[in-house]
Amino acid sequence: MNRAQPKHPRLRLAPELYAQLRNQVLRRDGWRCQACGTTSNLEVHHKEFRSQSGNDSEQNLITLCTTCHASVH
Repeated sequence: MNRAQPKHPRLRLAPELYAQLRNQVLRRDGWRCQACGTTSNLEVHHKEFRSQSGNDSEQNLITLCTTCHASVH
């Protein structure tokens, strides 16, 4: 019999804490898209999507511009 593995609780921050983490990630990445290097239209991307159990942690976030972010999705 196959048993489903229990899901691990994922870290999802409250909006005000996420905003702080987002700014921390932007600073860490030097306010540059980590794919193309531009400094405009920046967004923070979840490497492992929230919909696939990705969490709100600094290790799971990266700075991308809107163009690179759209290409990842």
